[in-house]
Amino acid sequence: MATACSRVRVVLPVCCCFLVLLALSRCSGGAAVAARHDYGDALAKSILFFEGQRSGRLPAGQRAAWRGDSAVSDGAAAGVDLEGGYYDAGDNVKFGFPMAFTTTMLAWSVVEFGDSMPADEHGHAADAVRWATEYLLKAIAHPGVIFIQAS
Repeated sequence: MATACSRVRVVLPVCCCFLVLLALSRCSGGAAVAARHDYGDALAKSILFFEGQRSGRLPAGQRAAWRGDSAVSDGAAAGVDLEGGYYDAGDNVKFGFPMAFTTTMLAWSVVEFGDSMPADEHGHAADAVRWATEYLLKAIAHPGVIFIQAS
């Protein structure tokens, strides 16, 4: 009789082989696949999306003109300044850990694909990373305290 442990040893390699074969079948042609996707355009549009999710007093160069200042007194009840950052999902909540992860991925994407972006997007990309980073620094500015959510 097979134990659960022995079944896992058999299933994992089979799953890994299946995933590798699936990836190879979808990526045949290598460079041809990359040529079909405009990563610079995708990154530029995602940065514009970030501008629409901004919280706080918005800068003069805000491209999402429909967006206004919001949540300018976040943290006031606790005697701290938590203005800024990004809303999580189109709502009025800012979650620190998902924002930190997202900012890391955004910064990494700019490092990896920034050369494919239109020239004027580099400034917008840096602003997007800076906007979140400044907020995250405020969230850890008090010794022994991390603010992980603001709403």
